Amino acid sequence: MSWTSTMSSGYSSLEEDSEEYFFTARTSLFKKPSLKPTKLKDVEKEKELRTHLTYEAIRQKVEQYNTESRDHFKMTLNTNGMYTGFIKVQLDLRRPITVKGGGAGGVKGQEAFYLPRGSINTLHISSTNTVRQVIEALLRKFTVADNPAKFALFKRFSREDQVYTCKLSEEEHPLFLRLVAGPSTDALSFVLKEQQTGEVLWDAFSIPELQNFLRILDKEEQDQICSITKRYNAYREKLEEAMRATGGPG
Repeated sequence: MSWTSTMSSGYSSLEEDSEEYFFTARTSLFKKPSLKPTKLKDVEKEKELRTHLTYEAIRQKVEQYNTESRDHFKMTLNTNGMYTGFIKVQLDLRRPITVKGGGAGGVKGQEAFYLPRGSINTLHISSTNTVRQVIEALLRKFTVADNPAKFALFKRFSREDQVYTCKLSEEEHPLFLRLVAGPSTDALSFVLKEQQTGEVLWDAFSIPELQNFLRILDKEEQDQICSITKRYNAYREKLEEAMRATGGPG
C-alpha cells in the first residue's frame, strides 16, 4: 500500500499539541541506550556551546538565520532566550511502518505501509526539544504505532565536496544545530532512519511488536529466496541451452 501525499508535504508543530512533548524524555519508560564516547562528547560539546551563548549572541544568530533564509520558515526568539523555528526531516525508511486506525488514507485498525523514501515533513519545534521528542512527534503526527526505539535521527552535511551522515544522540537539540548551521540544507539536513539491528533495544518492545518484526523478517526472507531461486533457474536454463547447442548431454 502506498502513503498519501500528505506525508511528503506535511507540516507539524510540537507547540500545537499538549506540553507533554516537552517532558517525554523524562517520563518515557524506554531504557536509554548506552552512549558511545564519541556521541557523549558531541552532546557535551553542544551543551557547552549552548550554555555559553548569551541572549545577545542568540539574537544575532537568529537575525542572521532569518536574513539568509529564502523561505517563510523563520525563527522567533522569546524574551527568555528560548527560540522556535522549523526543521525539515527526510524519511528514509526501508521497512514498513504500522499505522493506527483513523490515520492518513482512512486506515482502519492497524495496517503496514511502505513509505516512499525521500518523503519530507516540516516540524515546528523549540530550542528545548530533543531528538527523541522530534522522533516521537513525527510518529504521533502520522499515527504510527511502531515503537520510537526502532528509529533514529541522523544529520547529513557536506564538507569538502563529501557528504557525511552522523547519528544524533537522543539528547541533542535539532533546532540549535539548525541555527548554528544556517538555513542551507547542504550545510545540514535531518534524516529519519531505522536503528541498526545491533542498536535496537529489543527488550523495550512488547510481544505483539516482536511478533510483527518476525513476520516482516519472514516475508523478506521468502522474497530473497524467491529472487535467488529465479536467478539461478535462469542461469541453469541458459547453461542447458548452451550444452544442447553444442551437442552435449542434457
